[in-house]
Amino acid sequence: MIAIGSLTLLLAPVSSSSFLSLNRLSSFHSSSSLSASDLLRATSRRLALATKTRTVASMAKEEANVGNVKRQLAKLFEESLKITVPNEPDVEPLVAACTAKFGDYQCNNAMGLWSKIKGKGTEFRGPPSVGQAIMKNLPLSEMIESCSVAGPGFVNVVLAKNWIAKTIQKMLIDGIETWAPRLHVKKAVVDFSSPNIAKEMHVGHLRSTIIGDSLARMLEFSNVEVLRRNHVGDWGTQFGMLIEYLFEKFPNFEDVNETAIGDLQAFYKASKQRFDSDPAFKERAQKAVVRLQGGEPKYYQAWAQICEISRREFDKVYQRLRVQLEEKGESFYNPYIPGVIEALTKLGLVEESQGARVIFIEGVNIPLIVVKSDGGFNYASTDLAALWYRLNEEKAEWIIYVTDVGQQQHFDMVFSAAKRAGWLPSDGSTYPKASHVGFGLVLGEDGKRFRTRSSEVVRLVDLLDEAKSRSKATLIERGKAEEWTADELEQTAEAVGYGAVKYADLKNNRLTNYTFNFDQMLNDKGNTAVYLLYAHARICSIIRKSGKDIEELKKMGSLVLNHADERALGLHLLQFSEVVEEACSNLLPNVLCEYLYNLSEYFTKFYSNCQVVGSAEETSRLLLCEATATVMRKCFYLLGIVPVYKI
Repeated sequence: MIAIGSLTLLLAPVSSSSFLSLNRLSSFHSSSSLSASDLLRATSRRLALATKTRTVASMAKEEANVGNVKRQLAKLFEESLKITVPNEPDVEPLVAACTAKFGDYQCNNAMGLWSKIKGKGTEFRGPPSVGQAIMKNLPLSEMIESCSVAGPGFVNVVLAKNWIAKTIQKMLIDGIETWAPRLHVKKAVVDFSSPNIAKEMHVGHLRSTIIGDSLARMLEFSNVEVLRRNHVGDWGTQFGMLIEYLFEKFPNFEDVNETAIGDLQAFYKASKQRFDSDPAFKERAQKAVVRLQGGEPKYYQAWAQICEISRREFDKVYQRLRVQLEEKGESFYNPYIPGVIEALTKLGLVEESQGARVIFIEGVNIPLIVVKSDGGFNYASTDLAALWYRLNEEKAEWIIYVTDVGQQQHFDMVFSAAKRAGWLPSDGSTYPKASHVGFGLVLGEDGKRFRTRSSEVVRLVDLLDEAKSRSKATLIERGKAEEWTADELEQTAEAVGYGAVKYADLKNNRLTNYTFNFDQMLNDKGNTAVYLLYAHARICSIIRKSGKDIEELKKMGSLVLNHADERALGLHLLQFSEVVEEACSNLLPNVLCEYLYNLSEYFTKFYSNCQVVGSAEETSRLLLCEATATVMRKCFYLLGIVPVYKI
């Protein structure tokens, strides 16, 4: 936490290099040890481990989650169902938050149970009587104030306000980490961002980078070990072109840096133009690929030089976004491809087709090409090798790929091939599993793909700098330049500007396109990061103005929820854990954004109708303010947004 005059920022630690690279020189010499039999044996071991993991996961399912109301209620209803229908084992309690006025949560098992048991000589006469029995057989619990049965057997539950208050106060003392979800997975790979070497990151990489980072943060908060993977495009035929152009333009290429090369995008375009227009250059470039893939030191050194220059350019974006990744690009998996293809061939999956080697996928009219007709490998080859490696070497239980929706079919085919090979369970509902997280386009005001006026793609660095610049201009208009130092102004502008860009993206369902509009995202009214950051700062201001030591109040004071708006806010706070779990399980950050916005609305209503400072209930209401701020800060963190404490 850094205090800056009248503003305090909570800053996440950033390492000296948030973009970690791996030495891949040894990869040129490792392929000989990766035989098909080795890979098949490793897969067999992996499947045995997966079975064991699923057993452990089912045991972990029984673990109580003190912060998850839905799961705690489900445990109670599970006991009731065992008594109500003892001859129907393993009935999963169907508990959901209520949207109607009858209660806070409801159990919806009655109708489904009736369809199972009618005609079996049951004592029940329909779903309502099943619901009545479920309610009657509920164990006594301090959680529940009252129950009722409505419609076709819905069991509505009203939570006890004293229990809500006690649970929130316990979180304030023990920390919000106690409200972290308990997911049935221990290790996951999140594959996101993934730019191409020698091409600058542009707005097309924005969604993958911030969606992937948010998903990784939510999983990490849920006590999952997350391998944040940057699967950069650092291998393939284009590198012959780039290396040959580098040799031609810079004879002493060892001394070349990003300053000498200048605009990477321009460098790439110039080399591509030579490749397309000069047959002699094209021939040299094609030979350069062979030499690179053969591990010839000079060509490997030139390749590594180009990669490192690109890496430093990418890092400028990652530093701004406070995103940390570990790079394992296409080149890392290249040595594994021959063994993986051979193993798949031995399993009878790979067939010859028009000179290429392919895997036919049921229901898809085009095959998955794993070896091109010229003998070369492609994206499918690399992705299959990467999936095998992640399952068998890294022992990941959930592999998540964050790319645009246009790649959905490709990943569906890769996953189908993996299921046929026995790498993944065929039903897709148990671990290990692989998921594609697709997202739509970023559009401009004209409704077309977001580009500059010269029809170029928008560089991500420029876009982020523009957001910061506009945020800074607004702060200056509000007179903050006179109140703060230059550094204070810069850091505040960053927190608000970058946060606005992230939230404007994350609040949308990722599958849809959205229109990029600076004016909307930087508005301090409505569902924007600016509004939410200001709301958080206002809560902190209320606590400061009280003059009370909030840490002392946590220990000595008590939380009471007598007013209807206090209770409504408290109930919403309690739903934080299950919302994070839903966002993780469905890989939808917008679920958390909606929760955060609604939380600010609940707080506004509470604050409008319940005096805090100077009231008889001041201590309790200050604790409710602190609980709201605590949950908001954790939401901001999970979305990759830096909160402001004063504004």
